[in-house]
Amino acid sequence: MNWIYLVTAGLLEIGWPVGLKLAENPDRRIHGILTAVLFMAGSGTCLWLAQKQIPMGTAYAVWTGIGAVGTLLTGILAYGEPAGVMRLASASLIVTGIVGLKLAHG
Repeated sequence: MNWIYLVTAGLLEIGWPVGLKLAENPDRRIHGILTAVLFMAGSGTCLWLAQKQIPMGTAYAVWTGIGAVGTLLTGILAYGEPAGVMRLASASLIVTGIVGLKLAHG
């Protein structure tokens, strides 16, 4: 269950940069800021629950890794950001690290 909390925390971590992106539009500023705050709170709560059984360093690395790669992919898919080979290769190294941390933890 702790890994489910951790993965959920990482996925929720994607929501707050998206909220900040929405807040760039003056017509959506309040909506974007509220979205960011809600996703931050949900992500932090799930990370807190996961850290009850998963070491802090592992939890933090996995959490930020899922958030970073997920935000990168969201930028590419939803906002037309560049999907260069170097960006995707670098993101795959983060995913490899996440898998390695999971395997090392058991």
